[in-house]
Amino acid sequence: MSVTPVAVGLKTVTLALGGLITFYSLRAYRQTGSPALRALTVGFGTITLGALLAGVVDQFLPLDPSLALIVESLFTTVGFVVMLYSLYVEA
Repeated sequence: MSVTPVAVGLKTVTLALGGLITFYSLRAYRQTGSPALRALTVGFGTITLGALLAGVVDQFLPLDPSLALIVESLFTTVGFVVMLYSLYVEA
């Protein structure tokens, strides 16, 4: 069994779930206007975008595959920083 189809399948599920979480947190932010929920939405969106961009770099661009890992790690780190910030924002 090749790892690539499994990785692509799992990445697709990650993107779908990340998109849903981002969508529902955006809906919650729009209903409440809470700055914490806005930051949480940005954090989830950043992590999801990083997963998407890493997949594009890995599958469609003629670049070193390790660059995809760097891209995803960078976006995940930034997303988690924003999510951490969301825990300290005044409501």
